[in-house]
Amino acid sequence: MTAYTCPRCRVSSPVSALTWCCPRCRGPWDLDFASEPVSLPSLASRVNSLWRYTEALPPLPCAPEVTLGEGRTPLVPLTASVSAKLDFLMPTLSFKDRGAAVLAAHALRLARAGGLDRVVADSSGNAGTAAAAYCARAGLACRVYVPGGTSPKKAEQIRAHGAEVVEVPGDREATARAAREAADEPGTFYASHVYNPYFTQGTKTYVYELWEDLGGRLPDTLVVPVGNGTLLLGAALAVEELHRHGLVETRPALVAVQAEAVSPLAEAFHAGADDIAGPAAARPTLAEGIAIPAPPRARQILRAVRATGGTFLTVPEERIRAAQRDLARRGLFVEATGTACWAAVDAAPPRPGLTVVPLCGAGAKTGLAP
Repeated sequence: MTAYTCPRCRVSSPVSALTWCCPRCRGPWDLDFASEPVSLPSLASRVNSLWRYTEALPPLPCAPEVTLGEGRTPLVPLTASVSAKLDFLMPTLSFKDRGAAVLAAHALRLARAGGLDRVVADSSGNAGTAAAAYCARAGLACRVYVPGGTSPKKAEQIRAHGAEVVEVPGDREATARAAREAADEPGTFYASHVYNPYFTQGTKTYVYELWEDLGGRLPDTLVVPVGNGTLLLGAALAVEELHRHGLVETRPALVAVQAEAVSPLAEAFHAGADDIAGPAAARPTLAEGIAIPAPPRARQILRAVRATGGTFLTVPEERIRAAQRDLARRGLFVEATGTACWAAVDAAPPRPGLTVVPLCGAGAKTGLAP
């Protein structure tokens, strides 16, 4: 049976509970769920959304009522060896729709079972927007906590979906603390893209789509922006599943990218540490979506990158700014956070084989970086 488990304490909890973290260590849950192999030939006749990979996803009977057609984003070449997956072409214009769709389907199931009155989320913008949209689709009341100074366009988008926006003075960590306090209130479901593993079950479809689009193989290198690590951990999970089911022979290297200004994971990785030393200084960066000083899943992220023979790269502000303009000149207007991977790859020596970078959020959300 599907259940929440704590990777550190081995404590478990039924997924029907509203307990949003391990009661012993207060750490995030993993999901004890065994996927089944997906048949590549059968996909041609399936629904054109991430729900086509039904064998790989937890059973969620409410999914047809929640979906907005998310997933199945294009893969386009940038150079002879680097392609970009256009995940900004989602219903709310960011890759966070992958996780939000799965999380909202789970929340709707809990609401119908009784005891769930509201959904809360915290975000620098994109995850909150996705939560608001999919809660609107599911008919669930939603409150989103955002840091003061969040892009006005993102805050407006969240409100447009009918969610309450709570601006929290301070940085991203202060925002997360405020949301966690609210999550402890009775009847509250914490739709956390960090703490709830149903979100990661959604983000792993990014790699399932690559596997399908490449005819049953994977790129040689997956370059992923990392703040809280939801896309990277989803990618790692999908690679492990595809390999375990015998659907791919080799595993791609995972290359994680952080902004130089806020890079606690990169520092820990290159120091050979198993965890971050402590919260990083919250310095300003154009890549606000990955400016996470103390990611709760740091140990899992570091372990996942090392297991694939990957590495961490960091990019300075001027390269992020230049990468956004370079992609725009190629016809792709992406928000600054979403250009970090292209900035890193464009500056690094080329890796053998095919490299894929995600373009995660639309430039219309934030505008051109100054």
